[in-house]
Amino acid sequence: MMTNERAKMISNIDAVLLYKAMSDETRLKILEMLIKEELCACHILEVFNITQPTLSYHMKILVGCDLVESRKDGNWMRYKLNQVRVKELNQFMNQFVYQDEVLVRDVSCD
Repeated sequence: MMTNERAKMISNIDAVLLYKAMSDETRLKILEMLIKEELCACHILEVFNITQPTLSYHMKILVGCDLVESRKDGNWMRYKLNQVRVKELNQFMNQFVYQDEVLVRDVSCD
């Protein structure tokens, strides 16, 4: 895991992919579940009324944008939140939150 690495600024393209991944209610709930602990796919499936292929689809999206890390454990996959990626996303959002001054142009839009 890359917990000791410093978070880097993500690109706008990466941010779009991350927000698309988080825009689904099921995937957002999965991320919430992974905040505190690594979970086996079987434990994630217990919470939802979805099939294993549907879970695989959601996890492919979350792993694909690097929000979630995965590892094989016997017949199952284990998933955990990628804390470094979450910090990068937080840093991206902070650029909008912590602006000292917003410049307003005094130009008419004709």
